[in-house]
Amino acid sequence: MKFCKKFQAYMQSQEKKLPVVSFKKLKKIMKKCRRDNQPKEGLNGPLPIKTCPDHCTVCDGTFFPSLMSEMSEIVGCFNQQARKLLELHLASGFKKYTLWFKGKSKRNHTALIHEGKDLVTYALINSIAIRKILKKYDKIHYSKQGQLFKSKVQSMHMEIVQSPWFCELMAFHINLRETKVKSSKGPPFFEGCSLTFKDGKPSLTCEFFDSIKVDIDLTCSVCLDTVFDPVSLTCGHIFCYICACSAASVTIVDGLKTANPKEKCPLCREKRVYEGAVHLEELNILLGRSCQEYWEQRREAERVERVKQIKEHWESQCRAFLGV
Repeated sequence: MKFCKKFQAYMQSQEKKLPVVSFKKLKKIMKKCRRDNQPKEGLNGPLPIKTCPDHCTVCDGTFFPSLMSEMSEIVGCFNQQARKLLELHLASGFKKYTLWFKGKSKRNHTALIHEGKDLVTYALINSIAIRKILKKYDKIHYSKQGQLFKSKVQSMHMEIVQSPWFCELMAFHINLRETKVKSSKGPPFFEGCSLTFKDGKPSLTCEFFDSIKVDIDLTCSVCLDTVFDPVSLTCGHIFCYICACSAASVTIVDGLKTANPKEKCPLCREKRVYEGAVHLEELNILLGRSCQEYWEQRREAERVERVKQIKEHWESQCRAFLGV
């Protein structure tokens, strides 16, 4: 089955109507551009096939604005839905009671599995649709605006599979599969997500429709070890929390939100990536269970470093207060 038909079937099967890429509409816009720029018959036969100009009124005025608007809506919706689901799963004590009282936690674990699976499917199928439509654009058209659009999408972090919430959902699936639903008689678990190890280095892998494979490296590029207490910067790169604080030139007491906007990601060198950093709690649980010996060693080493930083922080605060 062609992807277009798969996409249509997916849209028809959606119980909860979420924003999606208007695949057919965008293809029609590209066809209009092609018709408008179709070469005319010359005196000596057909003229060479043209691509759309650098400033194409159809592509620049309709195609890219429509696609950008849809991508923004899809990513925003996905992040919001995933955040709510994971908040519900991780809630405990008084917070869980509060959510129950508000009527938000009446879903059992089987329902959480379904919802999480649906969100992963939603993210991947829209990601594929966007890649397909842009690939088709490159095949038929070419404009400077097209290249600028791709750069803009990367700089604005509009690619849904780069969302930290996508990584968290993958870890969430594996955590549920290996714990609470292990003996459940509920529906088959979504097997597309897995934690794999290559040469001792872990990564999260997700395969879907034989069209896309997401592979998230879980090695911190600062300490070159498996991420501990992982945090995702807004650029999508994952680091140990203490390593991210070091790279941002802040202490763990002050936290990443106090980082100077000029501080850059150690990997891609992008600025303004620390304030919106997300703690990956589900991933932390998954790695803690899968790498127990390493986790205990790292936890002890970090406990010493944290105590040291906290002590230095309070000593400096006391000196400042006393005017020493």
